[in-house]
Amino acid sequence: MGKYDAIVVGSGPNGLAAGITLQRSGLSTLIIEGSDSIGGGLRTKELTLNGFKHDVCSAIHPMAIASPFFKSLPLMDYGLEFTHATYPLSHPMDNNPTVTLYDDLKKTIDCLEGKDGQNFGRLVEKIIDHWEDYAEAILAPLTFRSNFLKYSGFGLDAIQPATWTAKRFSNLRTKALWAGLAAHSIQPLSNFGTSAIAIILSAIASKSGWPIPVGGSKSIADAMVNYFKHLGGEIQTDIWIEDVNDLPNHKLLFLDLTPRQILRIKGLNFSIGYQSRLKNFRYGMGIFKMDWALSEKTPFKDNSCNQSATVHLGNTFEEIVANEYNTFRGKKVEKPFVLFSQQSTFDKTRAPADRHIGWAYCHVPHGSEIDYSEEIENQIERFAPGFKDTILARHIMRPKELEEYNPNYVGGDINGGIMDLRQLVARPVLGSKPYRTSLKNVYICSSSTPPGGGVHGMCGFHAAICALQDHLGFE
Repeated sequence: MGKYDAIVVGSGPNGLAAGITLQRSGLSTLIIEGSDSIGGGLRTKELTLNGFKHDVCSAIHPMAIASPFFKSLPLMDYGLEFTHATYPLSHPMDNNPTVTLYDDLKKTIDCLEGKDGQNFGRLVEKIIDHWEDYAEAILAPLTFRSNFLKYSGFGLDAIQPATWTAKRFSNLRTKALWAGLAAHSIQPLSNFGTSAIAIILSAIASKSGWPIPVGGSKSIADAMVNYFKHLGGEIQTDIWIEDVNDLPNHKLLFLDLTPRQILRIKGLNFSIGYQSRLKNFRYGMGIFKMDWALSEKTPFKDNSCNQSATVHLGNTFEEIVANEYNTFRGKKVEKPFVLFSQQSTFDKTRAPADRHIGWAYCHVPHGSEIDYSEEIENQIERFAPGFKDTILARHIMRPKELEEYNPNYVGGDINGGIMDLRQLVARPVLGSKPYRTSLKNVYICSSSTPPGGGVHGMCGFHAAICALQDHLGFE
């Protein structure tokens, strides 16, 4: 087979997942990373002041313990530890009580009250009760031959635009909660399929919570690397691959890259038709990311926000829907939907004694160069008066800086391409095995393949299984 049975280019969670799957199937595997550190979106650095550990990209990890792939790994034996906030999520509002997503569906239903609670429960309870079965279908290629259609109840709800599903609710608080959850799709909430992420995140909150990795998101990557090396895998860093002919001898090649980066690599002689499809792959909204070193905890007006892993700052359903739509259309908004996290409240390793960190981002037009610092801090101040007075230092990343940090974040798109209905079905191409390329030994294993963005490892896992089936007869 050559020096290596398989080479994986890119060490994000999906690249690591592919490497682990291949190595534990008996294939000698090398992972090559362009940066000087592994992890992709799983990195933690002192971005502001010494001793303040900030997650550079992902921070809260619902999928990291809910994903079938991650559940199959003994990562706790390799240094990974999670902690949990009191509540997964809170959503404060200007003129209404804060609405909270609990780690117990019954409590969430009671919080939402009346028919709203009942309707919310109907959307998510079947997923909670049979998560293991649903996860196998949801976190896989979306095809008519897949198990997805066995769960048509979920499919019919999930495919709806979040704006349609919201019509089931009459209370402003329920609608606001729903909009914030659906906005994790990073696209207009009037798009088909935007209800899916809201249902899934709500179900996982009750099933296993929204955990925080102790020590930072890099702890997940470190544990995966430790396990991969224990299996006999090799990793090389600080090597950018510009020509496939520069790689060591290998039989199989896996690319934890998006189509744009793949097309830049010389020597990948894809068919003209396949190249055309990769060129037509579309990217979505970017993000503007901020981190803060703080003198104290963020002073939210509502105590439930102080006890939540994530706080959605967007006020009403109408405000979030309008701002996400306008952002997608390329407009700057004054009150963006902000996703805020306060890891140091629940993980004391993140900041010096009596100090804290803040982490937040908002969606911005693709590739935007506009500074959203003031808008983000104003949104936090809106619900946590005095926040600005606690700031010791700040760090910002525009879409440009995000793409420089990780070239997969094209234009600041952290999902590896827009996840609208078209690119859920054809990601990056239409077919039951979208991980295959037109070259029989080359596979794509990034979030530009199903099931898309998020720290779940399933893109890498499915790509590796596809190759094992193609070349070694695995079932």
